[in-house]
Amino acid sequence: MDSSRQLHLGAFMRPVSIHTGAWRYPGAYPDANFNFRHLRDFALRLEAAKFDAFFMADHLAVLNMPPDALKRSHTVTSFEPFTLLSALAGATEKIGLVATASTTFDEPFHIARRFASLDHLSGGRAGWNIVTTANPDAALNFGYESQMDHDARYERAREFYDVVTGLWDSFADDAFLWDVEQGIVFDPRRMHVLNHKGESFSVRGPLNIARPVQGWPVIVQAGASEAGRRLAAQTAEVIFGAEASLTGGKAFYADIHQRMAALGRDPRSLKILPAAFVVVGDTVADAQAKRAHLDSLVHYDSGIGSLNGMLDYDVSGYDPDGPLPDIPATNTSKSQQQRILDLARAEHLTIRQLAQKAGSYAGLAFVGTPQTIADEMEQWLTEEGSDGFNVMFPYLPGGLEDMVEQVVPELQRRGIFRRDYTGTTLRDHLGLARPENAFFQQK
Repeated sequence: MDSSRQLHLGAFMRPVSIHTGAWRYPGAYPDANFNFRHLRDFALRLEAAKFDAFFMADHLAVLNMPPDALKRSHTVTSFEPFTLLSALAGATEKIGLVATASTTFDEPFHIARRFASLDHLSGGRAGWNIVTTANPDAALNFGYESQMDHDARYERAREFYDVVTGLWDSFADDAFLWDVEQGIVFDPRRMHVLNHKGESFSVRGPLNIARPVQGWPVIVQAGASEAGRRLAAQTAEVIFGAEASLTGGKAFYADIHQRMAALGRDPRSLKILPAAFVVVGDTVADAQAKRAHLDSLVHYDSGIGSLNGMLDYDVSGYDPDGPLPDIPATNTSKSQQQRILDLARAEHLTIRQLAQKAGSYAGLAFVGTPQTIADEMEQWLTEEGSDGFNVMFPYLPGGLEDMVEQVVPELQRRGIFRRDYTGTTLRDHLGLARPENAFFQQK
C-alpha cells in the first residue's frame, strides 16, 4: 500500500442517526433531524474536525411502515436536501456538501441546474449521490402505480448521468467575458448545445448556468447489486459502500477496481467509503454498554417496520420468535434485501432478533476506544478494504462529539487523517481531478 494514503471521512447526516433509538438516548436532541440550528452546528463541528463532506440522503415518500412503526419514526419529517445544503453553504467554508437526487423521479435538466447552482453557491463543494429510488411508495407520489423494474431504473440512471454531465459542460470555463466596454457577456462560440436524444430522454440544452466551479460536482453512487456495481464502475468518483466486514470490503474494493480497469478508468480516480457506525467509550466495555443501551431503546414496532422496508415484504404477521418465512424476489434494493437474508441464515436469527438489528443498524460498526477504532479504520485503509468511511453517529450531539474530539485526533496523531484542509473544493479534499470539458479545448 502507498504509505502516503490518507483516510477520507464523510458524515452521513440524513437521518442524523440511522439508529431508530437515537432520538431517545439520554442527552440526545430528539428533533435533531428537523432542527436547522442543530444541523448547522453539526456541520460546523464536522468542518472544524476537517471532515471531507456532510452527506444528505433523501426519501421521496414517508417510509412505507405500518402506523405503529411510523408514529415512532424520528425521520418522518426531514428537510429537502438542496434547500438545507444551500443554507449550510452560507454557514460553512470548506466542508463538502453531498445531496442525494433520484434519477427515477426527476429530470436531468432539473438535477444539472440544482447541483451547478449549489456548486457555485458553495465555492465548489457540491457532490451528487446518484440513486434510483427503491421505495415503492415513492412511485405513488409521482403518478405511477408501481415502481419501475430494478434493472430498468439503472439503465435510465446511466443515460441520466450522461445528460447531466453533458449539461454541466454547456459552457467552456472561459466562456463568460463580462466585457463592460463592448457590452459582451459571453462568447457564443464557447457554448455547446447538447441536443441529446436517447431511450429515456430528449434534452436540447444548453444549461442556463455557467460551468460548475469543480467542472462537475463530485459523482457519488451507492448501489451494490450487479447493476449498481456496473454503474459505479462506469461513473462514480465516490462509492458509499455497505460491506459489513473487512473481508467483504476487500472483495468489493478489488471488484470495483477490476471493473474500472476493464473500462479504461484509473482506479485512483475513485474513493470507496463504506458506512461505519461508530460508538466511542473510555473502554471497549464502556462502548459496548453504550451500544447495548442504545439498542434497548429500539421499540419492536420500529424494528419490524425497518425490517419490512429492507425486505420489501411484510413479516409482522409471523411469529416474532420464529424464523423468517421464504421471502419472494421483489423490486426493492436487491443488495439491501440480500444482506438481511444472509444475516438471518448466518446467525439463525428470529424475526424479533432481525427486527432489533434492523432498527439498530446491522452493518459495519466500530465500537470501542479511540485507539481500537483507529486501529480498525487504519487496517481497512492499509489492507485496501476502503479509502475511508461515511461515519454514522449513534446519537446527536454526543456521538458526533466523541468522534471529532477523540477519534479524529487519534487518526491525526497516526498521520492518516488531515490536520487542515489543503484546498477549497470537495475535489481537493478527496484528491480527485477536475474533469475536462469534453466539448471544448481550453485556451
